[in-house]
Amino acid sequence: MGLFTGLVTLPLAPVKGVMWLAETLTEQAEAQLYDPGRIAAEMQEVADEVAAGEITEEEAAAREDDLIRRLNEGRARGYRPGP
Repeated sequence: MGLFTGLVTLPLAPVKGVMWLAETLTEQAEAQLYDPGRIAAEMQEVADEVAAGEITEEEAAAREDDLIRRLNEGRARGYRPGP
C-alpha cells in the first residue's frame, strides 16, 4: 500500500475494525450455537429436566426438535468443531 492510499483510507480504519470485530463475534456465536458437544449437553439437560419433572414431555420434544434442527443446520453449514 502506498503512502497516498494509506492516507486516503485512514479514516476508514475504524469502520474496518468494527466490521472485523462483528465478523469475529458472529463466527464465535455460530461456533457455540452449532457445536455438537454443546448440543449434546443441552440434550442431556432436557432429559434431566424431564426426569426431575421440571418440564413436560411435550416441552422436551419441542426443545429436542430445536436442538436437532441446530445440529443439522450446523452440519449443512459445514461446521467442524475446533481442537
